[in-house]
Amino acid sequence: MLERLRLQPDDESWDRLAALYTPLLRVWLRRHDLQPADADDLVQEVLGIVVREMPKFEYNGRPGAFRAWLRGVLANCLRRFWRAGRYRPTAPGGSDFEQQLAQLEDPASGLSQLWDQEHDRHVLARLLEMIETEFQPATWKAFRRLVFDAIPAAVVAAESGLSVNAVLIAKSHVLRRLREEGRGLVD
Repeated sequence: MLERLRLQPDDESWDRLAALYTPLLRVWLRRHDLQPADADDLVQEVLGIVVREMPKFEYNGRPGAFRAWLRGVLANCLRRFWRAGRYRPTAPGGSDFEQQLAQLEDPASGLSQLWDQEHDRHVLARLLEMIETEFQPATWKAFRRLVFDAIPAAVVAAESGLSVNAVLIAKSHVLRRLREEGRGLVD
């Protein structure tokens, strides 16, 4: 997806990226006690920057490069928002906003590590939702039982009426497609 967006962007790829990342960005922005309308505005700002800057982004095979870049874009947008004086916490008391931004920018901080973990979980779950319709229900069910439920291939085969080989092929096909769609997004 990243290479398509960088080299030959099309509306469908941008729509997929927005569908993939909008919920994650909203969750992260809401953690900073932002008003819902402010969070929505910032999501649009982050995605706008991604659209403008994606042609310049180079993956180079570095694990987590896009995730770290997106985290930096988010932190910079939050900092601009805060410095412009538009930050209005939803509840009084609040937290040290500048300290949170510094942690978000520091790749070794607990907050950045939490971003990385939640990013990968969210992106994997959304990518699986996006590609599910590309497979027959029996293939998808065999994949889920084998991978997520950790049921042995022989048991999945017996349950589904497929051969063990067909169950393993189903897993392989789904994982290959998931790797194609998620290349560069998840380590």
